[in-house]
Amino acid sequence: MPDAALFSVSDKTGAAELARALSERGCAIYATGGTRELLAAQGIDAHDVEEITGFPPLFGGRVKTLHPKLFGAILFDRDDAGHRDQARKYAIVAFSTIVVNLYPFEETVAHKNVTLSEALEQIDVGGVALLRAAAKNYKHVIVLSHPSQYGELLAALPDGGPDEAARKRLAVRAFECTAEYDAVIARYLASQGATGAAELPGALTVAMPLAQQLRYGENPQLRAAFYLGASRNVPEQLHGKGLSYNNLLDLDATLRLLSRAPLGAEFGSQRERFARAAIVKHTVPCGVAQRSTVNKAVGEALAADPVSAYGGILATDRAIDVAAAKTLAPFFLEIVAAPEFASGALDILRKKKNLRIMRYEPGLPDELQRGLQLRSALGGVLAEEEDPAFARESWNIVSARRPLKQEWHDLALAWDVVRHVKSNGVVIVKDGVTRGICAGQTNRVSAVQIAGMRAGKLAQGAACASDGFFPFADGLEAAAAAGCSAIIAPSGSMRDQEVIATADRLGVSLVFSSHRYFLH
Repeated sequence: MPDAALFSVSDKTGAAELARALSERGCAIYATGGTRELLAAQGIDAHDVEEITGFPPLFGGRVKTLHPKLFGAILFDRDDAGHRDQARKYAIVAFSTIVVNLYPFEETVAHKNVTLSEALEQIDVGGVALLRAAAKNYKHVIVLSHPSQYGELLAALPDGGPDEAARKRLAVRAFECTAEYDAVIARYLASQGATGAAELPGALTVAMPLAQQLRYGENPQLRAAFYLGASRNVPEQLHGKGLSYNNLLDLDATLRLLSRAPLGAEFGSQRERFARAAIVKHTVPCGVAQRSTVNKAVGEALAADPVSAYGGILATDRAIDVAAAKTLAPFFLEIVAAPEFASGALDILRKKKNLRIMRYEPGLPDELQRGLQLRSALGGVLAEEEDPAFARESWNIVSARRPLKQEWHDLALAWDVVRHVKSNGVVIVKDGVTRGICAGQTNRVSAVQIAGMRAGKLAQGAACASDGFFPFADGLEAAAAAGCSAIIAPSGSMRDQEVIATADRLGVSLVFSSHRYFLH
């Protein structure tokens, strides 16, 4: 039977070059509407699939390839005599190559104000079916689901095409592609008409394309890779070595610290007026500062705990200018990330050969903080997200002493940072800079004491945030003993009244939040 290939692509990158190479080797090219027009414009003799099906595109293009002659041409087993007889009887061609990529559903629904009807028209039916059929019959059919795969086929053509192992790998990727596609559609449709956010999925499909292979995992004896949804982009790397597994975890944790979630906004936070710089080491914050300029914020964040900052990751929510770059230059950091870099600043930072310089989209911190959070546990997956039905967070001053104006600002920053600190977490802030951070303690009193020790004299008149309530008054007593004059923690302890009475006895301000922020 003569060789044939079918092209039906939404992303037409590289399609003409591939079709020309196949045609030059005697392969008959068939294509659907827009793809065939592109190929013809490039001087490639491409037949319309209508020549096989006998039908034009129907129902506004919703039905173009759903026909037994097309699917028979893909699915029949070339090694089965009965299949070959049926193919001859019904004049079914033999497709050796299927080149299909799908309607851009995820990109469509990512646009603001897209309507449900517009989204529905971007659900590919025929393309998904073609990929599945070709992947099922990979021993006889090469299936290409993305333009990035075309080069592999072109390179293999002089040797007769990809071997069976390569065909199988392409088939696996095709099935992964359709799984990702269906998962995105299901998630989107579930969100339509729902009050607030969509319900958590009834069946969780985590199907993401490979973004990059990593040298190893958390430790050299582990192998690792990074996978990312099609609608997501890794921050652009402008300089330095490739990102490692641990770099990616730390970069994620650092960017989340820049989220502009409205925590504390109604209680005196001036978040929008300030530049913020954040430093993370092993996913734990070790320096966060808010200042009028990015240079001042960077300098204060580094000075907050310079020993811990060594080898850490620093990110800012404003463009890094020349002054900030000069401040950063003497320090050893793994990554510096910002939404933009001044040209002179890049020249300075690029002098550090191994420093990874990352530029991220300004909205990324909020997206990371508010999206569906996934973690593995017991061989399964835990998923969580903000509950839109849950009451909005509120703060309540429960002590006789009210916080002073600067204490309000510091409480807001401490509370914003402590939610990113592993539980039990405690953060001490003075004058818009973290002075003492303690993470991962099994004893809240110890967490307060360690944070106070790290803050030292700077804990005097500072604000202290605890991610969980004080089960006893001793945690608050430890904060006051360190010098903190304003404290915030969740309510809910059986001994809340005892804690409040202790605050009044010690003359410190105590604010209760309706929300807690454990981080495991």
